[in-house]
Amino acid sequence: MEHSKPPTKAHADQDKSVPMTELNMTPMIDVMLVLIIMFITTLPLSQNAVNLNLPTACKANCAKPEVVRVDVDFDGTLSWNGEVLEKSQLDRRFSILAEMRKQPEVQLLAHRLVAYKEVAAVLASAQSRGVKSMGIIGNEQYMTR
Repeated sequence: MEHSKPPTKAHADQDKSVPMTELNMTPMIDVMLVLIIMFITTLPLSQNAVNLNLPTACKANCAKPEVVRVDVDFDGTLSWNGEVLEKSQLDRRFSILAEMRKQPEVQLLAHRLVAYKEVAAVLASAQSRGVKSMGIIGNEQYMTR
């Protein structure tokens, strides 16, 4: 078994003269972290918001808006608040609504078995006559379970 000798002074001086080949990464990482934080804090906030005109709360003396209900039955029969109409009568009523200063809301309820062309004809008639507020109600009947 060979005993190792303690390093001599000449041997120790030789180890000190060897250049260090490892980089101290800690200061570089610290600088990078500070730069990242600065960039994040100076970035402008993105403005990808969609502006909506939401309804406001109604006060106690607020009246409910007038509603006109148009039904399209399974065979294409049209009714206005329960009164059966012909297509030409419906067109005239839409024209009268369009001339009103404050138009009532038109709610369209289509039977689930009615052909789409019947419903599309009512929507097209209302739009061409100038009806501004129209909603489709009763969509829950089309939900699949």
